[in-house]
Amino acid sequence: MIVIVDYGMGNLRSITKAMEHCGARVEVTRNAEKIKESQALVLPGVGAFKDAIKELSPLANIIKKYDKPLLGICLGMQLFFTESEEGGLFKGLDLIKGRVVRLPDEVKIPHMGWNDIEIKGKSRLLKGIKSGEYFYFVHSYFVVPENNETIKATTNYGVEIPAVIEKENIFATQFHPEKSGEAGLRILRNFVEMVKP
Repeated sequence: MIVIVDYGMGNLRSITKAMEHCGARVEVTRNAEKIKESQALVLPGVGAFKDAIKELSPLANIIKKYDKPLLGICLGMQLFFTESEEGGLFKGLDLIKGRVVRLPDEVKIPHMGWNDIEIKGKSRLLKGIKSGEYFYFVHSYFVVPENNETIKATTNYGVEIPAVIEKENIFATQFHPEKSGEAGLRILRNFVEMVKP
């Protein structure tokens, strides 16, 4: 069972349907015991970092100790980092060292639309994906990891943006795979395949 964490940030229907389409058994919940018992965890989300981390605080320690496959999408990816400068300075889950910063002023914000990615390193999430494939982005902030080796793909929007991160059991995408057509479904299938016995 893959649990999609429902912490009140964003519509979870599209990610739920996409995961089910990829063959996953999915439950949407914020129940701590179900999260602990799950085979994998998905942290989706759209909205403000400070609101999200506040809503997530009752589950933060469980997520920090989680040792099975963990996928963060968009805001979910940003929450994995040490801190964010969105609306002040707010502490994240600190699963990946680094910070979340605003896109440069010279580009249109938010970054919204289809962008191609460039593969930077080997990642289980990117199996069957090539540089030049397009994914759907909607964001105003982006992650800056301390360790560049965690960056497995980037996109360019006035600045190089980490698009895919991988560190041990932690996987994350700045784009929305559930809104990215066949390439996005490939990403989700790769995650689901890590979970299947």
